[in-house]
Amino acid sequence: MASPTPRRLPIPWRGTSRRTGLVLFVVLAALLAPLTTATPSTAAPSSAQAAAFDGRPVQFWNSVLIDVFRRQTGVGPGPLARAAAIMNAGIYDAESAYQRTWHSLRYEPFLEAPKYSGAPLLEGPDEEERVIGHTARNLLVRLFPAQTTFINTRFKERFGDEWTSFDVLKPLVAEPVADRIWNARYDDGSSEGESYTVDDEPGAWRPTGGTCAQESDAVDPDWGLVRPFVLSSGAQFRPATPETYGTYDVLLASQAYQAQVDEVRRLGSANSTARTTDQTAAAWFWANDADGTYKPPGQLLAITTAVANQQNLQTYRTARLFALLSLAMADGAIAEWDVKYRTPIDLWRPVSAIQVGLNDPAWQPLGPTPCFPAWASGHATFAGAWETVMREALGSDRISFTATTDEPRSPVRNRTFDSFSAAAEENALSRLYLGVHYRWDAVDGLELGRDVATYVIGNELQEL
Repeated sequence: MASPTPRRLPIPWRGTSRRTGLVLFVVLAALLAPLTTATPSTAAPSSAQAAAFDGRPVQFWNSVLIDVFRRQTGVGPGPLARAAAIMNAGIYDAESAYQRTWHSLRYEPFLEAPKYSGAPLLEGPDEEERVIGHTARNLLVRLFPAQTTFINTRFKERFGDEWTSFDVLKPLVAEPVADRIWNARYDDGSSEGESYTVDDEPGAWRPTGGTCAQESDAVDPDWGLVRPFVLSSGAQFRPATPETYGTYDVLLASQAYQAQVDEVRRLGSANSTARTTDQTAAAWFWANDADGTYKPPGQLLAITTAVANQQNLQTYRTARLFALLSLAMADGAIAEWDVKYRTPIDLWRPVSAIQVGLNDPAWQPLGPTPCFPAWASGHATFAGAWETVMREALGSDRISFTATTDEPRSPVRNRTFDSFSAAAEENALSRLYLGVHYRWDAVDGLELGRDVATYVIGNELQEL
């Protein structure tokens, strides 16, 4: 902590050239050298426009991330969840470095959180905001280079100046933190491309039409091979159903499979008379598959933002919440895609099971079918991971909140829940009502997401 009468010298900021700033930085270090070994002051000079911070930097940068999700086209949920994990792990480590420097470290960092300044110097104005903002911007433009202008505009919106203005916190904290997380994920297999070969055997997944017209349209068939952030591998928590049947012919001959198909045929049909009005509303509310929406990971990040605001969480706790959630969703996506593509059965979608398997070509699902195998549900896996992190991080499942949706076909914009588990279970079953998944896809997806999140919580960002 700072001494009662600290010696504080100004650091050049916006309006001072970077070269001049660096020269003055060296001069400052020389002046302080005889007195202390502490690193330079992190004081912020005046900006071109006063920033109006709301005290919620983690929420702000996740709103930027969510907006970037909306601007993506043709991107699967796995890469989006990975991006969220990289940004939020970086934000968390930057916040941890800030806490170690000026307060105290309550939780272990994800990678590293070095102290970068300290007594007899003083904490600079808006320092927590600046540490988080520079780290988030740095990682976002690497993750989404085509969105650089948009991201930089949002930075200026937050700080009232360009990101290029000199700030000593960039080389001291933000850049090293961003480099560490970026380098740790650089060769994780996410950029590998793998083609998919369709199996014509009944029961095996095949393209379902529209934008999913050929096997090359299969979304991210190799994502289950991406190196996880926390898990040992994507196969660590593989659920058994329906892999236990071993072959497609045994699976399709089973009573369990026939019951699954019959249920989705009744409840998931476009013109179903068995599906209730509320089930139809839930089906569309949780969809968010189309370009222009924030996609399933973005919806859960948006709900988490609302809950964090409602609970008035401090920045440190908020950063940890978003980091745990994003790590769990990223590894959940890897585990989910392992189930979809790396197990003996790549289960065909209900539309194929009914139109082809039951010879009912007139049957149509309520919503569009995603271009990857059915078992298990990605929505359900994300929901199970989200529910588990929210419950453990906030200490209770029974917290009331209101969720929102981007889905243009949803008849409602908001739905209110009394617990995280109730929302997660509705999210999972919504895919059955939409006609794109079987019930066991939802059940196994929830279990998988919960298992992944429990492992992440038990092994990362532990309380010290």
